[in-house]
Amino acid sequence: MSSTTAKETPRRTRISPHLFERFQQTFAFRLADDDETRRRLFRLRHDVYCEELGYEAPADPVHHLEFDAHDEHAILCLIEHRETGLSAGCMRLVLPRATRHDGVPRLPLEDYAGDSLDHPTLHPQRFTHHSVCEVSRLAVSPLFRRHSTQEEIEGLLHDQHVFTPEQRETFPLIVIGLFLATYALLGLSGRPHAFAMMEPRLPRLLSMSGFLFTPVGRVIDFHGNRGAFYIDQRRVEGDMNRDLLPLYRDIKRTLASQLEGALPRQALGAPS
Repeated sequence: MSSTTAKETPRRTRISPHLFERFQQTFAFRLADDDETRRRLFRLRHDVYCEELGYEAPADPVHHLEFDAHDEHAILCLIEHRETGLSAGCMRLVLPRATRHDGVPRLPLEDYAGDSLDHPTLHPQRFTHHSVCEVSRLAVSPLFRRHSTQEEIEGLLHDQHVFTPEQRETFPLIVIGLFLATYALLGLSGRPHAFAMMEPRLPRLLSMSGFLFTPVGRVIDFHGNRGAFYIDQRRVEGDMNRDLLPLYRDIKRTLASQLEGALPRQALGAPS
């Protein structure tokens, strides 16, 4: 996950219900069930992971797209600014895939960080492969960062769209929205056991909203200091900040109607 994510996570404060309502009116959640949505999502990832952070080489440098083989067995989610159609944020849930000679389905982090996974019980291979997934490629567009100046926004946009102060007030909720979409998709897809590689400080910040991640591996050098973390979606609703529940339920309803068309072929018909 991007270090940008941690910087944009809001501190624990009482958020007005009206701000959540304005967030819902300002942004839409879309699963990538068509080529155009996937292209927009891959372009956003290119802007953040290739151009801004330099973490990845672009898969398609001509069209400025970042994607990899894991996207073929992932559920992809995009947050869209309703008024302009601009891509504001994205994330994906990667399903296990058999990539080695033994045919055992594995998550990507088992390949690049497997030796660091030292928790005695919380390991991807301790669960059925139909119940686990990996959260990754979470990103927020520079246009929708809390600290982006109007000059920076105008430099990134050809039409120099000006966001209103009321719209900008909702921008810090994009990161929370991405995690709420993650938890909703975990429940809707019947995969409650989620793993992710994150900066160690990010789970501490997320715990302020009731998102309780468990460290399951040693910190390694992977685009900076990163460690593997685990969360059980079945605990999320019980631990979640009560203020977030109405937004969470709305996101879950929105994504439920889109899920079937966005599932990878290998997931269709998988037991939940």
